Amino acid sequence: MQDVLKALGMSDSNRGGFSGEWIGSGKAQAVVSPIDGAKLADVVNVTPAEFEAVLARCHAAFASWKLVPAPKRGEVVRALGDELRRHKEALGMLVSLEMGKALREGLGEVQEMIDICDFAVGLSRQLYGLTMPSERRQHRLQEQWHPLGVVGVITAFNFPVAVWSWNTALALVCGDTVLWKPSSKTPLTAIACTRIAEKVLRDFGYDPAICSLVIGKGSEIGDLINTDPRVALVSYTGSVPGGRHVGKLVQERFGRHILELGGNGAVIVSEKGDLEIALRSIYFGAIGTSGQRCTSTRRVIVHESIYPAFRDRLLDLYRKTPIGDPRQDENLMGPLVDQGAVETMLAAIETVKAQGGKVLFGGEKLPPTSGLTGGCYITPCLAEVSGNLPIVKEETFAPVLYLMTYRTIEEAIALQNGVSQGLSSAIITNDQRESELFLSAAGSDCGLANVNTGTSGAEIGGAFGGEKETGGGRESGSDAWKAYMRRQTSAINFSGQVELAQGITLEL
Repeated sequence: MQDVLKALGMSDSNRGGFSGEWIGSGKAQAVVSPIDGAKLADVVNVTPAEFEAVLARCHAAFASWKLVPAPKRGEVVRALGDELRRHKEALGMLVSLEMGKALREGLGEVQEMIDICDFAVGLSRQLYGLTMPSERRQHRLQEQWHPLGVVGVITAFNFPVAVWSWNTALALVCGDTVLWKPSSKTPLTAIACTRIAEKVLRDFGYDPAICSLVIGKGSEIGDLINTDPRVALVSYTGSVPGGRHVGKLVQERFGRHILELGGNGAVIVSEKGDLEIALRSIYFGAIGTSGQRCTSTRRVIVHESIYPAFRDRLLDLYRKTPIGDPRQDENLMGPLVDQGAVETMLAAIETVKAQGGKVLFGGEKLPPTSGLTGGCYITPCLAEVSGNLPIVKEETFAPVLYLMTYRTIEEAIALQNGVSQGLSSAIITNDQRESELFLSAAGSDCGLANVNTGTSGAEIGGAFGGEKETGGGRESGSDAWKAYMRRQTSAINFSGQVELAQGITLEL
């Protein structure tokens, strides 16, 4: 751990606020790894007064940053990606140590940061507006895009660095400054990323407050972000109740928000699909990140004709799941993030039983005698249910997978859509009619709809987000950049006369 901290410019005790200088005089927090319960380092949270100082500096930095030409801003983001490449191993290891996900996933998360920087560099020369015909003679009508302001980024523990990069890379090329409040469960990775951004900005001679940081409780520091009119946009990743709270506070002051909230991913497995593809996609989708992804596979809807064979094959995979220290390559599943997550999973399993579901495998805590000393290890659970029971409609942020059957594709799609979340979905089929129906307006109601691949593994090239209680926001690729800018429509008259629209005449 000392080597990782040193490589990232950190120490045993770290201040949790940054806006050109590192500050923090609030409550000290010991960060503990879910892998083995070992203390990683201390973080000193910011006070409300220190928050005010950080935001004021970040807001002031916007005044100069917005005037930097977008391609020049892109050069900074290119350098940020290069710096992340240099620190990929250490940062990926810190993600694994602090959050508990498999090292290969931690490294993959850093690679995702690098990829979004590459994407944003090209985007810095493509912030296109539109021109359109005017109804008035010798007039031109156009739309253009301008920087928005301070973007408040509030992230969750499960992707402690990737979600910040999705927002930050786009916000920076759009001319915005960024104020980051990470999850209190994963503050060390936030400090590491901010230090990397600080170095890049200083190297270019820009105000390092362009990428600012505040660490503290969401009910205190987070709500200061949500209620302050200097924060033009709040991008929040977290739970549905948290999103309702953020949305209400931000909307009350007529601010903007991007909400990326709960998921309840389902995979439809057709009798016309490839069983091997189905098994591999579903297995990783359910146990990857120990079921703690918003895109995790939580429901599998299998055609009744192939259900027994599919169930037995999946059960066999579950029984063989290697669980242990996520830094070791042979382990596919590590711990849950903390003891609270374990208890939530166990309570959900009891509810499944009470509602008539049948636990086929798993849901058992692994004791320290098994060599796993962190206390957060548990076997993934596979449960057989009859349709979307009440507990199935909820998102249990843990490796609990529900199996159910269907007869017709229309029935399967209705089950897929029959929950309040609308993030990620998939179908495994070689029937073109089924896949096209699934992708049509009569098909999946999710923001992500995949064919012959699982619910996890979204790429940065496409906009990420979902519908219904998932919040409707979009981050990362495609035209998601528009959320980070303000649109301006302009009419330019070069006729030498005044002509009103809609045929209105004015005689003076």
